Amino acid sequence: MAGKKKEASLQASITNQEQWEEMLATKGLTVVDVNQQWCGPCRAVVSLLRKIKNELGDELLHFATAEADSIDALEKYRGKCEPTFLFHGGGELVAVLRGANAPLLQKMIVEELAKEKSVLEQGAERKVVKDDGLVNDERKEEEEAPQQSENEESIIVHASKSYTVAIIKPDAVAHGKANEIIMKIQDAGFEILAHEERTLTEVEAQDFYQHKAAEACFEDLVQFMSSGPSHILVLSEAEGSANVVPAWCEFIGPADIEEARREKPESLRAQYGTQTLFNAVHGSEDSDQASRELAFFFPNFRTASVTEQDGEEDHVERTLALIRPDIARENREDILAQIHKSGFTVALQREVMLTEEQVRQFYFQHVDADYFPALLRSMTSGPVLALALARREAVHHWKNILGPSDVNKAKEESPACLRAQFSVENEPINQLHGSASHEEAEREINFFFPKQRTLAVIKPDAMEEQRENILEEIHANGFSVTQLKETVLSREMAEEFYKEHREKPFFSQLVEFMCRGPCMMLVLSKENAVEEWRAMMGPTDPDQAKVTCPKSLRARFASDLLHNSVHGASNEQHAEEKIRFIFGDICSNAELTGDGESDRTISAKEQDNSAYENTEISRSPTEEMSDNHHQQHEGMQGDP
Repeated sequence: MAGKKKEASLQASITNQEQWEEMLATKGLTVVDVNQQWCGPCRAVVSLLRKIKNELGDELLHFATAEADSIDALEKYRGKCEPTFLFHGGGELVAVLRGANAPLLQKMIVEELAKEKSVLEQGAERKVVKDDGLVNDERKEEEEAPQQSENEESIIVHASKSYTVAIIKPDAVAHGKANEIIMKIQDAGFEILAHEERTLTEVEAQDFYQHKAAEACFEDLVQFMSSGPSHILVLSEAEGSANVVPAWCEFIGPADIEEARREKPESLRAQYGTQTLFNAVHGSEDSDQASRELAFFFPNFRTASVTEQDGEEDHVERTLALIRPDIARENREDILAQIHKSGFTVALQREVMLTEEQVRQFYFQHVDADYFPALLRSMTSGPVLALALARREAVHHWKNILGPSDVNKAKEESPACLRAQFSVENEPINQLHGSASHEEAEREINFFFPKQRTLAVIKPDAMEEQRENILEEIHANGFSVTQLKETVLSREMAEEFYKEHREKPFFSQLVEFMCRGPCMMLVLSKENAVEEWRAMMGPTDPDQAKVTCPKSLRARFASDLLHNSVHGASNEQHAEEKIRFIFGDICSNAELTGDGESDRTISAKEQDNSAYENTEISRSPTEEMSDNHHQQHEGMQGDP
């Protein structure tokens, strides 16, 4: 209770016009956090305001919160979700700040308080301002739109990939969760091909949600979606997938927040949503809707023609960027901002601790250089931020932005380049890495973002009629089949394979079913293989799959909970355990070859013949890295 009293005394609560007018009559500077009733004040700055109040201890400094919905003077701020701070002195508006930018807010409070004291104590003139952000917003957007479309480059991507639109909604943005959600999207293996921050007008929101016009919540939905900035993203799977739409729907969870928390507690909506309307994220329901939404937000988005895919025209490519530990701690946000400003999309991102051996493997061409001991020391001194950057001519553009590799040369010849801007005093090593060529980029990206493996099983009920269809779809979704084995499980093997379900009432039925006839065991390889295979399978219950993921394998091929066609591991650890159980320890001692390309994919013909080969597979050394962002799923150990 004491904490609540402190908070109340720190910020006066203004809930009607009369209290607003009383605030205007207050002597000194009042900083007002304008908010919506549904959104609430910006909690992220409360500790900062208390710190400023304690440090300055000035009786002329006041803080308040004001609900725009119930105050006539704030009518124009209604429906705006973005945090807005109004600075009032002598009953007049003297400054405005949008966004919860803590350093800038602190700077403005100190400056505006000094100005107000100068007015009161020395008779200086008070400079009154207008909130330009409220003037002709829609007209300004209409004027800027043609210029923006002229300047935007076409987003050209491979025709074999599938895409979907993701929206981080105003509620999540207003509460400062956008970057956290983007990080989770990347950790889950989705590739972000385009990303822009945008505030929808009411007209745009109405057009976008026209398919919901007959629903009772339509007006509220339109008002909410136009209340503040959203983040609009185009997503694809890292290696391309025909199932990215259901994969994304599965990742964000049900639209109803209570259902999401009950059925999918790890989903984005369960974690970040507050109620059905304010459910944090949006996803296209099917491929047709995804296409319409892509055209709505990204009219320049198009797939590559055959000639473009053959390399006769420019196309989106990837390069690796490393932010070394010395500046990753202090300057990562500034560097990421410059990366986005330069037209790059961060397709993959992870923070890792490297061992000396891993640094030697990555920089094997530099181990004999004079500077290598300093490089080794730098790269092992803390977490390295690894990024796969995507855009047209990514390798070339990133090298240009970085500047010369020699720090002194960079400062002399290109002081505006990143290596000059973010150099470390008395440190001879530059602080940012970029791939030297397209070939190097692929090798280096594979080093930091290795392919993942999972175990897939085609069950006895699907072997006779659906095996070929399932194998074809596995290939079409970009998986490599690196191990294959057709077998009839003994009762002992089936019981061991499903041992985590031993206490379940369906265990005996499941074991008997799996021993009934041949099944096919496969090791699938791909970035984010575990989650992507699970998305491709669909929910365990075929009836649920038909409703939520109608294009999934179980929706189309399964008949009931027991006879549900396919099996998949629930997380990476579970996948490795089951692979070892079925195929033995096939790659535990493998070493990285010179080019890192020793995987051998089993051909479709070999699969048709049910050929089993104990293929040796090299794994990137980074599979043993400490990944500070990736979280293993700890739920049910595989679908029955």
